[in-house]
Amino acid sequence: MASGMATASYELRFDSGRICLDLTATTHPEERLDSAAQLGAWVSASGLVPAGTPLTAVDTAWLLGFRELRGHIAQLVRGELDARPADSALARVNAVALAAPPALRAVRAVDGSLRRAPHTPPRCAELLSVVARDALDLLTDPPARASLRQCEGDNCPIVYLDTSRGRRRRWCSSEVCGNRERVARHRRRAALARA
Repeated sequence: MASGMATASYELRFDSGRICLDLTATTHPEERLDSAAQLGAWVSASGLVPAGTPLTAVDTAWLLGFRELRGHIAQLVRGELDARPADSALARVNAVALAAPPALRAVRAVDGSLRRAPHTPPRCAELLSVVARDALDLLTDPPARASLRQCEGDNCPIVYLDTSRGRRRRWCSSEVCGNRERVARHRRRAALARA
């Protein structure tokens, strides 16, 4: 069971700095949104909905919608980084962003404190709109856009927002790609020492 928990935490990473980038990262190193249940877990863990929100409506249509938006956002971000505008992807993200985000309300928790809760069960289009708006906010904010970086890890396609001091972050995750690079560097030095 412990190894299953470790795998799940690895599969659901949120270290890109923005929810739209975290969604695009769900394709690496393999498809992480491979079922409606996995999408529901991602939506909950991402903070798209308040903690404890039941997601009983998540189905394969939601899965297809999130995967489609993910592809458009990835094309759009990659196009902006490579100075190759992806206008068809921009049009799709703009269209998805038009839906109203989910309405929230404050409710009393058992301990008497206020917490956020959805006014009605969240709908797919509402949640997709939140992610699409995040992508548009990111790409139209010059300082944030200037902080976009491509991970320097071997074969890692993840793009992240570099908010580190000095803007010297090199990897999507120091624990994943950064650790792989440090291990590879150690092995190269050890091989050279043996030679």
